Amino acid sequence: MLRYIAKRLVFAIPTLFAVSIIAFIIIQLPPGDYLTTLMADWASQGGAVEAGTVAAMRERYGLDQPMYFQYYKWMFGIVTRGDFGMSFELGKPVTELIWSRLGFSMLLSLLTLCFVWAIAIPIGILSAVRQYSISDYTATFFAFFFLAVPDFLVALSAMYLMSVWFGQSVGGLFSPAYIDAPWSFAKLLDFAQHVWLPVIVIGLGSLAALVRIMRANLLDELSKPYVTTARAKGMSEFELLIRYPVRLALNPLISTLGWILPAVISGEIIVSVVMSLPTTGPLLLRALLAQDMYLAGSLILLISVLTILGTLISDILLALTDPRIRLQ
Repeated sequence: MLRYIAKRLVFAIPTLFAVSIIAFIIIQLPPGDYLTTLMADWASQGGAVEAGTVAAMRERYGLDQPMYFQYYKWMFGIVTRGDFGMSFELGKPVTELIWSRLGFSMLLSLLTLCFVWAIAIPIGILSAVRQYSISDYTATFFAFFFLAVPDFLVALSAMYLMSVWFGQSVGGLFSPAYIDAPWSFAKLLDFAQHVWLPVIVIGLGSLAALVRIMRANLLDELSKPYVTTARAKGMSEFELLIRYPVRLALNPLISTLGWILPAVISGEIIVSVVMSLPTTGPLLLRALLAQDMYLAGSLILLISVLTILGTLISDILLALTDPRIRLQ
């Protein structure tokens, strides 16, 4: 088992450096840079900037240096000091901007994961056990429906219904009175009253997909000879179902844990913008639009790190639940 984990870690380190290089290059592929975008915004507002001022700002931000030197300077600060640079647009350290939103992103992702798994697994089992029944057709219909409907449209519809029909404050994770207030029991209750709607909206697409995955995997397991053998030995249907087919059918769902960690940073950017959620998704979108390369590059690098870490965690969990995997 330790050898299996060590092998995964050895492959992860060069992958991280390769991804960081690719991410830094991709950010700089669009024509121009942050100052180009800034000058265009000023020009659209009727302002004018002298060429000497632009050159001085370019030197101040280090944009006059070659791309490889900018990458070296960025990575050297990350590796030696944990310094991800300064945000050009916001004028704050990138680390401070990310950490201010990372907690809410992590909490929202974990709550969404719990919601999706708690609903998808029972519905998938019911749909497979009662194949071609009314419950199976109903689950299939809603699964395909929510897979087809864009998440931002679900968010807009949910916000409209909650606001018009129920008169509830929607948008964000807190009421206006609690946004800047210190944490207290009252603020925690207010958070609980607001967070359930984003969790449901973000989780519906994944819920629909996992229901179909669970149903297909369980149907495949139920048709195997060991199930017939267990029935012939007199094992009850419930014990047979939980002890063998369901446990094996969960393997592909465990592998989806690798998607959860990167979703902490990038997941459902449009939904977060529509619902005014204080997560890292809108911050990444803003950085990309402004060509704020250190902020955007740090977020993309963090997404890559979490993708590799999530994949490693899912590989370890799969190896623990199914010994056949680590023997291959």
